[in-house]
Amino acid sequence: MRPTAKFSISFGLVTIPVAAYNATDSAASVSFVRIHTADGGRVRNQPVCSLEGTEVAPDEIGRGYRTEDDAVVPLSDQDLDALPLPTAKTLTILAFVAGGDIDPLQMGKGYYLGVDGPAAAKPYALLRDAMERHQRVGLGKIALHGRETLAMLRPVEGVLVMQVLLWPHQIRPMTGVLPEREVKVAANEVRAAETLMDSFGELSEEDVHDHYREALEEIVAAKLADREPEFETVREQPAGQVMDLMAALQDSVRAAKRARGEPAEEAGDSEEAGEAAGAGGGARRSGRAAARTAPARKTTAGGKTTAGGKTAARKTAGSGTGGQAAGSASAKKGAAAGKKTAGRGRKAG
Repeated sequence: MRPTAKFSISFGLVTIPVAAYNATDSAASVSFVRIHTADGGRVRNQPVCSLEGTEVAPDEIGRGYRTEDDAVVPLSDQDLDALPLPTAKTLTILAFVAGGDIDPLQMGKGYYLGVDGPAAAKPYALLRDAMERHQRVGLGKIALHGRETLAMLRPVEGVLVMQVLLWPHQIRPMTGVLPEREVKVAANEVRAAETLMDSFGELSEEDVHDHYREALEEIVAAKLADREPEFETVREQPAGQVMDLMAALQDSVRAAKRARGEPAEEAGDSEEAGEAAGAGGGARRSGRAAARTAPARKTTAGGKTTAGGKTAARKTAGSGTGGQAAGSASAKKGAAAGKKTAGRGRKAG
């Protein structure tokens, strides 16, 4: 891999020269091009001057800043280079926090950071090991691609990873998202849902495989060969309005067990299953679920701290899962399939 940028990590009076490498591959995702449906010709985006109506050459395209009154102010590379940004060549670490304090909504693009020169090896390893032992991630600022951004630094499998973060003001409020009237959920329904969660088991390699891409490639190959595409028969999941939530949860648990080849309760055992769910589901959880010892994370309704140091008054279960920002606990267990997910890497917070 070729580095996309080079800068230094400022850790107190310690400076660590690093090279940044793209951690994700956008080329591996499914992408389409726009075509003219009448003849199949490519439809391309061409830069056109709004005043002259003519196409503009790439070397004649510059930057402009649009003001609130819709005026555009031209800005040259010299103007941007003159900005008083100490983060232009340095990732300045401002604080070390628990990974769960980072709102996942702020997470952006990731970069692997490698040492830039032999002298950087020891301070690099020192910072990595200290964050591992202290179970903290670093928060700082860095100027990338002409703009300053927040960044999170965390160790993942012996490598320092930098994650670009959105500023807190870039996260939209959740006004109007929650139901207008409060929904009451019974305690036994919550316990039945927890039993269903335990029945899912671990991720497999098949779960994190991109079947959509393979199916799309088969369609393309079939069109080129003038044949019908060949797909494996997939049984569709039943869909419909849920009339009895508890019965649907119990049926889901049985279906999940059958899918794994485990014995599931028969229809006559539904009453027994309901009693087990009402008692907390502990007596009927599978051996795999009972063996789990990871404590459940507690979510505060309105006290979540964003990466910008502000308190986000968000009452949502999603913001309570910020530990994924520092690497999920399941990936830390060393599951091979888990390493392929977005939350791979060790839990650093």
